[in-house]
Amino acid sequence: MAEAKPRVVFMFWNQSADPARHRADFELDSSVLVAVGVKDYDQAVSVAKALVKEGAVAIELCAGFGNIGTAMVAEAVKGVPVGVVRFDAHPLKGGKSGDQLLGLTP
Repeated sequence: MAEAKPRVVFMFWNQSADPARHRADFELDSSVLVAVGVKDYDQAVSVAKALVKEGAVAIELCAGFGNIGTAMVAEAVKGVPVGVVRFDAHPLKGGKSGDQLLGLTP
């Protein structure tokens, strides 16, 4: 039986995202890229934990995640690298970060 390929995750957040519907797995030569949407930081934490159980070896967060959201995911999956695409003022989110939009910072 072939060994399972490692999974690399790109996670984005949008208030209307549903990880059961907004997920795509892309089979590549040596890995699987999983793109998945979540509705908030709490869901990001639970989805990240589940993906690590599925074999995720790295998680990249979209620019909508602020510092607090990034820290929450990183803490939840200790030992798995968490990277971030950065916009401190996201152009599609009214110039704000997820931290601001979710009421975690002014």
